[in-house]
Amino acid sequence: MSAPALSLSLQFADPTLRPLLPRHRIARWIRAALAHPAEITVRFVDADEGLALNREYRGQDHATNVLTFDYEAGPPLVVADLVLCSPVLLAEAEAMRKTVEAHAAHLLVHGTLHAQGWDHETGEADAQAMEARESALLLALGFPDPYGPRMAAPMACTPVTPKRAAAT
Repeated sequence: MSAPALSLSLQFADPTLRPLLPRHRIARWIRAALAHPAEITVRFVDADEGLALNREYRGQDHATNVLTFDYEAGPPLVVADLVLCSPVLLAEAEAMRKTVEAHAAHLLVHGTLHAQGWDHETGEADAQAMEARESALLLALGFPDPYGPRMAAPMACTPVTPKRAAAT
């Protein structure tokens, strides 16, 4: 079975990770988590933009690792923006003793699942199901289990329902 079609827009507002995360790898990681064709924008931001977005959409006064803006969760087309905060990603990877590539892959898989309706904050069973899916996908991609014994610090994120612009 072939992977679902992916239209990927990749933005590095913070260029720190550009040399470490080539487009073909990012696309591979996202495709692995897709159940349906998708149009996804991935944007890597600095701490200031990450903080501003987290304040505006989640009401939290800190930058977070990944924000998922899902515009059309599920079939026939997944349309979403995934925003990753480079400094948070780097700090978490170091704290968890993971490679930057492994943690970025995890965050992209995690965000892609959110864009398709998966949610770990709706109950323990949903959290366990999502973690199991992430683990299986990352193992299939050749990365260690992100929830395995090597993880030394918790990861937290929340999917975001975007404010839609009013029609003009």
